[in-house]
Order: sequence, then C-alpha cells, then structure tokens
Amino acid sequence: MAASPKGSSSAAVPRIVPAKPPTTHLGLVRRARRVDRELAETYPDARCELDFTNPLELLVATVLSAQTTDVRVNQVTPGLFRRYPDAAAYAAADREELEGILKPLGFFRAKSASLMGLGQALVERFGGEVPGRLEDLVTLPGVGRKTANVVLGNAFGVPGITVDTHVKRVSRRLGWTEETDPVKIETALGDLIERPEWTMMSHRLIFHGRRCCFARKPNCGGCSVAAWCPSAGTAG
Repeated sequence: MAASPKGSSSAAVPRIVPAKPPTTHLGLVRRARRVDRELAETYPDARCELDFTNPLELLVATVLSAQTTDVRVNQVTPGLFRRYPDAAAYAAADREELEGILKPLGFFRAKSASLMGLGQALVERFGGEVPGRLEDLVTLPGVGRKTANVVLGNAFGVPGITVDTHVKRVSRRLGWTEETDPVKIETALGDLIERPEWTMMSHRLIFHGRRCCFARKPNCGGCSVAAWCPSAGTAG
C-alpha cells in the first residue's frame, strides 16, 4: 500500500454542499422558520448588545452606533448618560462638551448635532419622552427605520425587524431574499417569520453574522444552519 504524501492527512475533509433553494414560497417559509429555530438554539443569549436602561438611552446609543461598534459605544455611554439624563439635557447641551465626550466614536460633530436636535425634537413635540410608534420615531433627527425598529423591539416590546449590515448579508446568503433595499428586505423577512419573533430573529441573524457568517470568510464549516443554506461553502 502506498504511503500518504508527506504532510497530508489520511482523513478527507468533508465538502460543504450548498442546499437546494425551495421551489415554493411555502417551502421557503418552512425553511426560514426551521433556520430561525436552529439559530435560537445556537444563540440562546442573543440580544441587543447596546447597554441601556430606558428608551431614551437605547435611542441615543443606537444613533451613536452608526459607523462604529457596539463595544465602543458602550464604553462612552455610561458617562454620557450620567451627564445627559433626559431629552432636555441634550437639547441644552454645550456643543463643545458633547463633542468631547463623543470624539472616540468618530463623526463626533455630526453625532453631537444629531443628539442635540433629537433632544430638542423630543422636548418640543413629544413632551421629552421617546414615542412608541414607528411613524413618530422616524420623524426624529438621525432616526431611520432601522433605529426605530431597534427601539420599538427592545425598549417597547413592539416586534420589529432591524435590517443592519449583518441581517442584510445573512438573509441574502440564506436565500430568504434577493432584495438589497433595507425596506424591501424588512418586508420580505416579515413575510417569512412570525411577527412575535421579528425582534429576536433580528438579534439571531446579527449574532450569526458577527460570530460565524462573516462578510469576507464565513465559517461555513462551523455553521449550525449550513444544511439549509444555498450559499454554504460558496460565500466569501
């Protein structure tokens, strides 16, 4: 018997075979819900990774998370929240002082302006309170549907789908949608997953995107849902 080449392994590395796409919409619904259940088991601790204790803190933290990481935001917000405990405090903030606090996050001038404008809008139009309706939240400075859904889902318990870069990437790789527009992706995912699961489904996809389904080199070999993924072994 011929010896194996030097340095080679006798055990063959199993090839990851992409899953065949469902042929019907019902099939896609069933697969998406199966994947969501599997991700729930894989990430039982899935949650919003921004630190907050009330709707205003979550709203502010989410606005600040643009173009930076949740970890970095969480390093800045404890001092920020102590200095500005309510909407009126942001509305009356000294711009230079606020910019100094936010400087580690990048884009600190724009973010300072957003928080001051946010505070003013909350005071003038909502009595200083964060509204609990999507149509009201998206009228606030620096707040789009993504931020509004984060706040609704995690501070008010209103189901919402957060389409961030991870949700967009993972849902497309899973074959749940071919859309690229965030609003259309939100609609497509909402048609697949039961409404009560929307917020947690978003967290699970984000956790999976951050921990396994990376943008450049997804870890398909260590993926708990590779068996139902049409991109398994081919993405990257």
